[in-house]
Amino acid sequence: MIESLFKYINRHTSTPLAVEEFELLKSVFIPKKIRKRQYLLHEGDICKHFAFIVKGATRQYMVDEKGVEHVVHLGIENWWVGDRESWVNVSPSAYYIDAWENSELLLISRPDTLHLAVQCPAFNEMLRVLDEQNNIATQKRITSAISYPAEKRYADFQSRYPDFLERFPQHIIASYLGITKDTLSRIRKQAAKK
Repeated sequence: MIESLFKYINRHTSTPLAVEEFELLKSVFIPKKIRKRQYLLHEGDICKHFAFIVKGATRQYMVDEKGVEHVVHLGIENWWVGDRESWVNVSPSAYYIDAWENSELLLISRPDTLHLAVQCPAFNEMLRVLDEQNNIATQKRITSAISYPAEKRYADFQSRYPDFLERFPQHIIASYLGITKDTLSRIRKQAAKK
């Protein structure tokens, strides 16, 4: 499993990992398998690990006072998942994270992440690149949520994350987009007619 992460880091850095850095990675990442619908994190728990998805699909969501799920993050192979606020602040999470498919993950703790960032320049560069990409994606998502009609939100999602359409059911995608399942169904029917 660690080879997938090794390739991922090398794709996101200008300096390839050295052999000793690869060994360091192997020593701090913890392999974990979770079954479909099994939780990686429960609301109220502290997020002690971030996870690199080697295989499978996950979703991160919160449940409001009416019992409605609101999906804030979806992940598949070569994505990271975790509650950053809980992880950084060592505070109770507002989210659930579960596997939508049987999944293979590589977990890393915050202390190990900070240690690797110092000891492994390629890992540190990857973290910086991912932070930049995450900030851009978050900005686009906020702009989409507050400015775009449902049809444009779906079209953007479809063009940016085509693999997600095959991996997650319609109700999860609708929740991620902040629309109802019926609205998404109507949008998809209209798009199919064009």
